[in-house]
Amino acid sequence: MTADDRGKKRLSQITTTREFHRLYETPRSVCNLFSFAFRAGNFYSSAMVHVGIGYDVHALVAGRKLILGGVEIPHAKGLDGHSDADALMHAICDALLGALGEPDIGHFFPNSDPRWKNAPSRIFLEEASRIIALRPGKIVNVDATLIAQAPKLYPHVATMKRNIATALKMPEKHVGIKATTNEHMGFVGREEGIAAMAVAAIDL
Repeated sequence: MTADDRGKKRLSQITTTREFHRLYETPRSVCNLFSFAFRAGNFYSSAMVHVGIGYDVHALVAGRKLILGGVEIPHAKGLDGHSDADALMHAICDALLGALGEPDIGHFFPNSDPRWKNAPSRIFLEEASRIIALRPGKIVNVDATLIAQAPKLYPHVATMKRNIATALKMPEKHVGIKATTNEHMGFVGREEGIAAMAVAAIDL
């Protein structure tokens, strides 16, 4: 019997978490166990959690509403874009599509299509959620960071989380939203624009 066969047989005998810890107490033994498991094909499967990343940025201009995470935030300027230019929702949408191996948001909702003129970005998230469900898949969690020198965004984070969770039909506790400045550096620091980054995990 090869080492791989012995490792696979040993895995099949472990039925409880307590037994796992009792039998494999040392770090070396645990490493050996996982080495056997991966080589035996017990732990890896294409039906696993897939991760995607997203990034979006829009310029701040006069005469536009500032909408982030579906929240209208009082400010002298808003984000320029074809839709409502919600950089946070756009970044999350790209992360979700990326986890599916799909193109970015512009492929599904091009700025050349008049249907999306001033459209609320909530509908983009709802469509991404629908596509995921059809695979079928389930969103595990999303985590995002907003980068803006001004205005202060933290007071609005709770509402943003609620809006995003509702659009994606997922628990609010599985949505993470953070906000930071760019320490007065670059275009964000000069208050010329706002950026957002996001990560999403999908169980497929």
